[in-house]
Amino acid sequence: MTIVVEHLALGGNGLSVMVKDTIDIAGYATRAGSRALERAAAASEHAEVVKALLKGNCQILGKTSLHELAFGTTGINHWSGTADNPLYPGYIPGGSSSGSAAAVAAGLVDFALGTDTGGSVRVPAACCGVFGLKPSFGRISRAGVMPRVSSLDCVGPFAASMALLIAAMQVIDPGFVAQACPADLSIGVVPVAAHPQILQTLDQALARSGFALHPTPLPGMQAAYDAGLAVINRETWNACGHLLPGGLLGADIAARLQAAGLTGDDELQQAEQVREAFTREVDAALAQHPILALPTMPDYPLAVAQAADTRAAIGMTRLVRPFNLSGHPALSLPLQGPSGLPVGLQLIAGKGQDALLCAVALMISQRLEQQSA
Repeated sequence: MTIVVEHLALGGNGLSVMVKDTIDIAGYATRAGSRALERAAAASEHAEVVKALLKGNCQILGKTSLHELAFGTTGINHWSGTADNPLYPGYIPGGSSSGSAAAVAAGLVDFALGTDTGGSVRVPAACCGVFGLKPSFGRISRAGVMPRVSSLDCVGPFAASMALLIAAMQVIDPGFVAQACPADLSIGVVPVAAHPQILQTLDQALARSGFALHPTPLPGMQAAYDAGLAVINRETWNACGHLLPGGLLGADIAARLQAAGLTGDDELQQAEQVREAFTREVDAALAQHPILALPTMPDYPLAVAQAADTRAAIGMTRLVRPFNLSGHPALSLPLQGPSGLPVGLQLIAGKGQDALLCAVALMISQRLEQQSA
């Protein structure tokens, strides 16, 4: 079970945590799950978010595995090893923050940190049956996080409960203040194409949540997904393209990175126009209903044996990637479908409304738990 790639013993005696191996810890190399970085020099200082963990008296127990270069959705890594999915054996743990989600699902830590550029916290959270939060873009410092420059990427926590997820946010963001859930809040339900059982599972959970529900279309979702891919391709090429000639990248990542290098300036300019338009669209929807709801993934997780083609699996991020482009906070809440496989309920809030998002997710999870008891 390749969840931990570096065992550590740093910090105090508070909450236990592991961090994705794209986050610098002084004295240890940041290898990002790649053979191409096997001989990388040790980081000279902690990432800002690691400094926050230590200031918060957390116990840092290890660095976790991931999809190579954080550039994939399945979590499969033939060099450093693929994390087992503890709650759903034989199914992918999701990517790219696979090890962090699996560490929480396995009960190894109180919470774990991942990064989310195109769903890389929310997808593993959904696959592994845990909670995962992509905070508002820019809320958590990315200093000391790979890639150094990104207009999409966010550091975010995983936990097995909303209470622990909120505790994690209070550690990594001193400005995060937990709040009560408003009693009269309404949720905008975004209609999307997805597996019928997933839609059924979400409909039932939302109906039991007690909140007023209103259909709230987001017509720009597909354009935002395509634009998000263009941006991540160009930014990953800028950050990692120099690794390609060395011939040490996995075949799946090499092929995707080679294709990413073809992203043109015109495509990127169009993507930025879509970013502005979709952000306005989401903001307008949230002005009507403070929380939006939709599936985290359009289908159940793939079996590991079916997930060899990374590029073919990119569509798993169809419902999450748009909110990286827009920068809104997004959270995946774990459910289970009739098949017994995991389903994620994705909740979206306004920029800076991370505490509201967590309060609503806490209320929904508490109500669902009480009704199933």
